Amino acid sequence: MATATSGVFRLYLLRHARAGWAEPGKSDFDRTLDDQGYAEAEILAEEMADQGYRPQVVISSTAVRCRETAEPLKRTLGEELPIEYVDTLYGGSINAYAEVAFADRAETSVMIVGHNPTIEEFFRRVVGLPVADTAAPAGFPTAALATIDFDRRPTDRDFSGGRLSCFITPHSGL
Repeated sequence: MATATSGVFRLYLLRHARAGWAEPGKSDFDRTLDDQGYAEAEILAEEMADQGYRPQVVISSTAVRCRETAEPLKRTLGEELPIEYVDTLYGGSINAYAEVAFADRAETSVMIVGHNPTIEEFFRRVVGLPVADTAAPAGFPTAALATIDFDRRPTDRDFSGGRLSCFITPHSGL
């Protein structure tokens, strides 16, 4: 069951929850959430359920911290929620994020779980600088969720016109 959107297409952008530092001998890719990050991911998933936010598909970076951020969504929003893991979201460009988010697919409600600085730059490009600067004046924090609606189906080449309908941060009630 998909949540009704306010428009033709809804994009959820979620930055992974707070992660610990890389342990000796491990790479940045293998960083795990710290205790606060695990709590943020669980609370965010519950907040999404409470607000009726339910993407039709979650597309996550393959990095450990993104996978750990996405897992509570499946537990909270329903085991049938598909989660896809895409390598290009780790270290990818804005264009890579756009290609993944706006791929030709049946779903009209897509969530991207990714990393800074790209997720913040992508957010700024999709909603425009004035809106992004008002919603996230100090940048796109960990475990923050932006819900963006479009009146037309965006493409990876033309994704202007997104309207920010909600911006939830760990400090806005989580």
